[in-house]
Amino acid sequence: MTTGTDELRDPIAKSWQRATMAGLTPGNALDHLTYSDVDTSGPLLSAASAVLDELNDQLQGTMFSTLLVDREGRIAQRWCGDRGGRRAFDNLGLDVGASLLEEAVGTNALGTVLETRTSIAINGGEHFAVPLRRFSCYGHPIFHPTTRRIEGVLDITALMEEASPLLPPLVARAVADIEQRLLDRSRVSDKQLLAAFQAAGTRRRAVVAIGQDLFMSNQAASDLLGSTDVALLRMLVGDLHDNADVDLTLESGLEVRVEASRVGGARGGALLHVEPRRELRVAPRAVRPDLAHAPVLVSGPPGSGRSTEARRSSEVQPVTVLTAASALLDGAEAWARNFGALVRAGQGTVCVDGIDLLPDDLIDLVATHLAERKAPRLVLVCGPVEGLSGRAAALAGECTERRVLAPLASRPHELPELVRRMLADLGAGSSLHFTPGALRALSAQPWPGNLRELRAVVDHVVRHQRTGAVVLDQLPEAYRAQEPTKKLAPIEHAERAVIVEALREHDGNKVKAAQSLGISRTTLYAKMRALRITVY
Repeated sequence: MTTGTDELRDPIAKSWQRATMAGLTPGNALDHLTYSDVDTSGPLLSAASAVLDELNDQLQGTMFSTLLVDREGRIAQRWCGDRGGRRAFDNLGLDVGASLLEEAVGTNALGTVLETRTSIAINGGEHFAVPLRRFSCYGHPIFHPTTRRIEGVLDITALMEEASPLLPPLVARAVADIEQRLLDRSRVSDKQLLAAFQAAGTRRRAVVAIGQDLFMSNQAASDLLGSTDVALLRMLVGDLHDNADVDLTLESGLEVRVEASRVGGARGGALLHVEPRRELRVAPRAVRPDLAHAPVLVSGPPGSGRSTEARRSSEVQPVTVLTAASALLDGAEAWARNFGALVRAGQGTVCVDGIDLLPDDLIDLVATHLAERKAPRLVLVCGPVEGLSGRAAALAGECTERRVLAPLASRPHELPELVRRMLADLGAGSSLHFTPGALRALSAQPWPGNLRELRAVVDHVVRHQRTGAVVLDQLPEAYRAQEPTKKLAPIEHAERAVIVEALREHDGNKVKAAQSLGISRTTLYAKMRALRITVY
């Protein structure tokens, strides 16, 4: 029986090293199997079912078994040719929904193939987990023929010391049939999307069709959309669960309304109508004097653009800004004198940036003027309202007109336009642009630093590249993770940030990271998969 990496083939030895780095030992690797639901109606099982039925008929009555895992490493289908194989799997808990990722159970012909994206035979003692050393297996990756994204792994396993040399061609042929069925089903979806696009055919209205592997637009849409607009629409479709109308600002600055409709049968497909927004012409209204001086509250987390929004939020010019930082640097008395002088001048707008950081006596001074509803108008800036207390909370409560800025991570559809503006502000050449892949990666980030952090990323890119397309590999390494499959709630963003920080602090050592977080290694892996933590 193999016990040391010196005796192992190179790919097996490297896999053992990865398993050890993940905190596994040969004796405990199967002690904490995790289970989760499998999408039984998804494209993988739909394409594989008939192929596996035929393969399993050929193997009936033999000592061979077949296992199919999805791209998350979960057993999607299990079949055993005899009672011995079925009993062995049952005793180990290897049933539908179990995770066979290499980081969870060590070297095996399914998880290791997902890790390396290449087929592999693993015989007896080459398995990392001791209980698996009774088996010999051959695993082969299943790729979608158009996207080249890995969809899963097919494995044939036997209770024997060494796998038959006939297994690789047998498995490879079955995988080829599954991949062909994936392609055929993709073509059916594309045909449905194409039919919807053609049915909507109009020369005047901008129409776009977006599928998993398909993008179509008519001439009217091509005239409207730039490269960042296309990336924005792809992100919109990725988040679309039902028909929806969304207002967007295009790369050109044109404001449009997008009417998005799901196309039945097209997985991830939607038909989009893009209409420029035409503002209604209405007679100007007289503004009541008391409303003209009503205070405005702009709130949001640090870096969300709240100070910039505050400067833009008043039509009453000029706008003068007084910050809480100046009260700290120059003293409360100097701040009070400046505020008093602005009040006596009675003109424009005074923006008080950071009311939650002002001392109580200065808050009282601001509140006194606010209560009078006289010029100058006040625009108050603070952090999230739910975090305010005391006098700052009371002052914020006096403002009935509010503008709440959400964290950047909760508004990924704004990223293309924000990046475009930042490139212009940094003096980048007009040809410098982010590709859809780079923008998708940015939309997946938690952005704890909000706009400041995004600007730092864009600045990094501009310092290294002045023209051309910015692809995924040209982003800072920590920002190259691909998009999650679902939107994260605010609490999940916070949880993700904590886990990433722990992993970075311990140089990727998951055992130490889990210990520092006070959770088990199994829980850490489950969280990393759920929160799509792949780069740290």
